[in-house]
Amino acid sequence: MSFTIGHPLRRMTGRDPHEDGRAATSLELFYDLIFVVAFSVAGTQVAHQLAEGHYQVAVFGYLLCTFAAIWAWINFAWFASAFDTDDWFFRLVTLVQMIGVAIIALGIPPVFESLGHHEHVDNRVLVLGYIVMRVGMVAQWLRVAAQSEQYRRCALIYAGMTLVAQIGWVGVLIADMTPLLTLFAMIACVLVELVGPYLGERSGTGTPWHPHHIAERYSLLTIITLGEGVVGTVAVLGALIEVEGWSPETAVLGLAAMGVTFAMWWLYFIVPVGDALHAHRRKSFVWGYGHIVIFMAAAAVGAGLHVAALYIEHETHIGAGPVVATLAVPLGVYCLGILVMYDYLLPFDPMSLLLGLGATVFLVAGVWLAAAGVSVVVAVVVTTLAPVMMVVVDEVAGVPRRARVLAELSADVP
Repeated sequence: MSFTIGHPLRRMTGRDPHEDGRAATSLELFYDLIFVVAFSVAGTQVAHQLAEGHYQVAVFGYLLCTFAAIWAWINFAWFASAFDTDDWFFRLVTLVQMIGVAIIALGIPPVFESLGHHEHVDNRVLVLGYIVMRVGMVAQWLRVAAQSEQYRRCALIYAGMTLVAQIGWVGVLIADMTPLLTLFAMIACVLVELVGPYLGERSGTGTPWHPHHIAERYSLLTIITLGEGVVGTVAVLGALIEVEGWSPETAVLGLAAMGVTFAMWWLYFIVPVGDALHAHRRKSFVWGYGHIVIFMAAAAVGAGLHVAALYIEHETHIGAGPVVATLAVPLGVYCLGILVMYDYLLPFDPMSLLLGLGATVFLVAGVWLAAAGVSVVVAVVVTTLAPVMMVVVDEVAGVPRRARVLAELSADVP
């Protein structure tokens, strides 16, 4: 009587970077959903800190917590694009990484709480979760080194640099440092993390990542970050309606939240990134690393909407201008970041200057209106028109040129 394992071990020798029909797996989709928890906790924490006027705590805590999650996600996404075997070992190591994300989420509130006391940064649970994720990644790279002669050198560089960074993170974990020293120590560890992939990809053949697959993976996480903003805002509005009932302000804020999120989604998918990355693989580093800012901004837009809802609920200690600014700043970073990303992948389009200027006008106008005494709801609506304007102008004037550029890219790629 024979026994067959449903998902036997396969040799991790690299996938075909030109594989037809390559799409995200169910495991990758499940993995992404775990990040909803981390983004949700971070968004709630930063919204309450902003509502209290603790801007330094909010910004530093948010950047620290979201970077830990996003960077770990980026590493998994690119590794899976190049080496996913979908066997039992790959799945179990992915589970370890998912557990690490859950630990990161548990460690986010202590970080914000400790920063509020200005004594030290209680990042022990956060860093522990990050280390758990990265140890799982080291195991994957060592498996590549053992099974693929072609990518062995690259895999060993990835694994080695990750281990060096983890030694630094362990130091951050056990040392009781001031917030400033903690910041410097973490920046040093982050630099090692960022340099690792650069050295690995330039060690020889690089990794066989799939351009259309990686573009899809990034787009899926963008959708998750946008959706988290809607979930958080709806939760706050639900609590407000339960206490005070429906009001015009509540209804308009809810529509604005849905409208701006929809426009941000539309804006992100204007350009078929997979085709552009296929034509210009060398641009992947700037594009991939630049998304760290875009992911952070997308999730922070939800936090800004959360602050606006808290203001309507009379739960803030800041003025109307700063309330709208908590939405306008991340929304501006997102809109301008999308323009920069597309102009980097494709030939520069002068219309981007017009779009960027127009978006800035709406964002500044929203903050100015709130500071001048106009209703916060009206100011929020004006602010959320920034991505809407960009989408409308692009649909009217940008489609023919973009089609031409993409046709030229397709003709240049064998």
